[in-house]
Amino acid sequence: MDAPVGSARVGRRRRRQPVGEPSAEPGSLGEHSYDTREDGLLGSGESFDDGAQDGVQDGGRTGLRQGSRRVRRQSGHEAVLSPEDFHDLMLESSRQSAPTWRTWLLSPWSASLYAALAGISLGMIVGGGLATEVTLDVDGDLITLRSFAGTVHGVLDAANVSYDAEDHVQPAPTEPVADGATIVVRHARPLTLIMDGKRSTHMITALNVGDALEDLKLDPARLRLSANRMRQIPVSGFKLSVRTQRKVSIVADKIRVTTITTGRTVAEVLKQANITLAKGNTVRPGLKDFPKDGSIIRVIPALPPHTIPIAPNVAALNWAGLADCESHGNPKAYNPGGPYYGMYQFSLPMWKAVGGTKTPNDWPAEEQTYRAQLLFQRVQGRWQGQWPHCGARLGA
Repeated sequence: MDAPVGSARVGRRRRRQPVGEPSAEPGSLGEHSYDTREDGLLGSGESFDDGAQDGVQDGGRTGLRQGSRRVRRQSGHEAVLSPEDFHDLMLESSRQSAPTWRTWLLSPWSASLYAALAGISLGMIVGGGLATEVTLDVDGDLITLRSFAGTVHGVLDAANVSYDAEDHVQPAPTEPVADGATIVVRHARPLTLIMDGKRSTHMITALNVGDALEDLKLDPARLRLSANRMRQIPVSGFKLSVRTQRKVSIVADKIRVTTITTGRTVAEVLKQANITLAKGNTVRPGLKDFPKDGSIIRVIPALPPHTIPIAPNVAALNWAGLADCESHGNPKAYNPGGPYYGMYQFSLPMWKAVGGTKTPNDWPAEEQTYRAQLLFQRVQGRWQGQWPHCGARLGA
């Protein structure tokens, strides 16, 4: 049973118990946790009352020693503590409930706090501007990173992006890096270009066919390509066949036709224009020649048969000198005064008299020369009637 109120236990000083050492007396205060509601030290189910509320009979007056506390334990028993005992109890309880600073430093919670503080410190360094945010554009692949490097070369080296003299790096490797900058790297790659049958190899940094043609100063609109303009060019290289579009003219039977062609030879151009050569026709330039832009292709019909032979002494005369005097050697010369045609200024009646067809201007130089030699043989060397001003050049 509890001691009656006012017994010898009331107000008695207890021996001070060392902190952390439980009381040896069964049922003593050391077996329980005491606390106050105000300080958060009162155990579950325990309470205390000020001495002004509960007291003992003392000379007809109700009250406790000033500052005393009545404490109710979890077991339901009550004890009255003097101010000194109550102070000791509070001090002991607070020390038992709070770990020492050494214990805290060795606890797992301290390691977590250290890691958090380290992260905060690193974040302050990065956020403080020592690291810059940079975007790398490496052959079209974008990478965003933070770097402590001060130059473009340093950023690329830290990101394991290699380059050499043939590669394109913008800004230049020695340039400083600003926060938010973009560094563009384009690695050089071989492009084998087969243009109109001619092969060449170029080192380019363009990523696709269209950009490569632009770098090579070629107009894609005037080219026929073996691959789409958006075709990606790998670093290992790429082969591209190209045919250029050219403007050429074809002259056949006094008809002139202008066409746009990608033919690599004169024969391909004539085939694209649906022009069929007759037996004996000749073509200038030759059928295997490459037709350049702006060139004129002439289809020359087969020459009329040369049934009459030319005497050697007639063939040996200076026919080039005569042609130079009459027309400056121009097979297409025309004099409206006669009219007179060609290298030797034939009139049409005289031209037909020696077996010529059409006009002299429709035939090449060899046909005109053959007909002039026939005329000389027919007049038996009396050239004065045909070439009165220039015949002496023949040296006959």
